[in-house]
Amino acid sequence: MAQVTVTIDGKSYRMACDEGQEEHLIDLAQRFDRYVMHLKGSFGEIGDHRLAVMAGIMVMDELAELQKRVRGMESEIATLRKTRDEALMQADRNDSALTGVLGNLADRMELLSDKLAGKPPSEA
Repeated sequence: MAQVTVTIDGKSYRMACDEGQEEHLIDLAQRFDRYVMHLKGSFGEIGDHRLAVMAGIMVMDELAELQKRVRGMESEIATLRKTRDEALMQADRNDSALTGVLGNLADRMELLSDKLAGKPPSEA
């Protein structure tokens, strides 16, 4: 286990984290400290615990909003995938029909070509 020291509201805290996660933990602590400092600037000295709780609630509010946005995007992606799949299925059906029509047209063109060339009709 790695250990780092982070500073929140001017106080140092020694924390453990997984190896390789030190910079990430420091970044998280700095971001949280910005919330605390913002609240401290707005409300003054209202107590460490109250500041930490308020900052935690602000973080959770931001998280809830981001989760709501992610759910909306996931729903939009699902709708787009469904629309894409329906369009592909329709295109496949159209391709099959078109292939049949083109095959018939090719046969008719071959018969006309044979007639124009004076060839007897081939037996099918």
